[in-house]
Amino acid sequence: MRKYVLRFSFVCFILAFFLLPIQALVHSDEEKTVQVVFFIPVEQTVERGLEAFMKRSFEAAFEAGADHIVLEMHTPGGAVDAAGNIAKLIQDTDIPITTFVNSDAISAGAYIALNTDEIVMHPNASMGSAAVIDGEGNAAEEKTQSYWLSRMEAAALLNDRNPIYALAMADKSVDLPELGAPEGELLTLNANQALEVEYAEAIVKDRIELLEYIGLENAIIEDMEVSFAEQIARFVTNPIVIPILLSIGSLGLILELYSPGFGVPGIMGGSALLLFFFGHMIAGFAGWESFILLGVGFALIVIEIFMPGFGIFGLLGIGSVIGGMLLASFSAASMLLYIAIAAVITAIVVTFIFRKIGLRGPMRKMILTDSTSNEKGFITNETRKELIGRVGETITPLRPSGSAVFDHERLDVVSEGGYIEQGRKIEVVYTAGSRIVVRESK
Repeated sequence: MRKYVLRFSFVCFILAFFLLPIQALVHSDEEKTVQVVFFIPVEQTVERGLEAFMKRSFEAAFEAGADHIVLEMHTPGGAVDAAGNIAKLIQDTDIPITTFVNSDAISAGAYIALNTDEIVMHPNASMGSAAVIDGEGNAAEEKTQSYWLSRMEAAALLNDRNPIYALAMADKSVDLPELGAPEGELLTLNANQALEVEYAEAIVKDRIELLEYIGLENAIIEDMEVSFAEQIARFVTNPIVIPILLSIGSLGLILELYSPGFGVPGIMGGSALLLFFFGHMIAGFAGWESFILLGVGFALIVIEIFMPGFGIFGLLGIGSVIGGMLLASFSAASMLLYIAIAAVITAIVVTFIFRKIGLRGPMRKMILTDSTSNEKGFITNETRKELIGRVGETITPLRPSGSAVFDHERLDVVSEGGYIEQGRKIEVVYTAGSRIVVRESK
């Protein structure tokens, strides 16, 4: 009996040995048939906050083993440097990427789309108008324009697209009247035009048609969402918002020094600066060293206020705060420009407020603004008006000053005219403080 049990056990072991790998292979095949598509929104202005969000999204897609990434695009464009970094992120990703232009891919958005493997457009979508402009809405300098044109051309060639259309999106000198962009106008393609010039591979109405086009209609969809912290980062890292935040921060802290108590100006200024650093930290630009420099800077400024050190502590504090801002920035040159703008705005507003309101608060106690005057009772020497008209006698010659006696009281006097001999009768004609003017009496 024992012999049969051993044989049965041996057979079961052999079957298990061969069947387990087959079962694992089946499970492996089942796992491979489950496909995942990541949908990443590319919305609003292209800036460094969006770059940080897309970096996180791409990392999540890679870790999840995504089969495809779809960029759902609706953007008016934005910063050239952020668009360039996002394009580099796309180029370094092995996962196939499709841009779904469900509304607009303008300026930097068009550049990002051209870097993806495929472009699919909504019937009402548009793409183009990618000229570089400065903060005032004017065309950027020639050097910047040349660099941008080369990047647009390279993006088009990356996926075998005709670069003439990419150049026409950024250069008004390119003449394409057949597409509604004669010389002097930038090219903006609608969905049909993009399909015609092979800048779009398909036109679809929604996600369902998009997934059918890329052959992943049964895939699991993962929607990436911008977190609240990333929304703050996107707002704070906007090139328009940065100088505004810095202006509010510096203005609030300066006004707090001249307003009674700790109130709205101080809270406003501190909150603006903390928001600036927090947003840049979430975006991946600022580290704790920036916060440390900010704290050290504030401490040195407070020391300068309450323990004057000939401006040394104040200058070191301001330098520390500016250093923290530069460390938290994505571009030192841009941050210096923003700081300069904030300084000018702060100086203008502070000057206006001080003229209208004056000095108040803790700084008023440290700055002497009062002055002495006779109206306030400050008299350096008493004016003896009761002496006017009194007659006395000189006890020294007056040349023109000397001494005289009036009712046994000796006084220093000065003659109204010239020399008066000793022992002559004199009369007081004028007094002002310690000055007593006399003339010879007849």
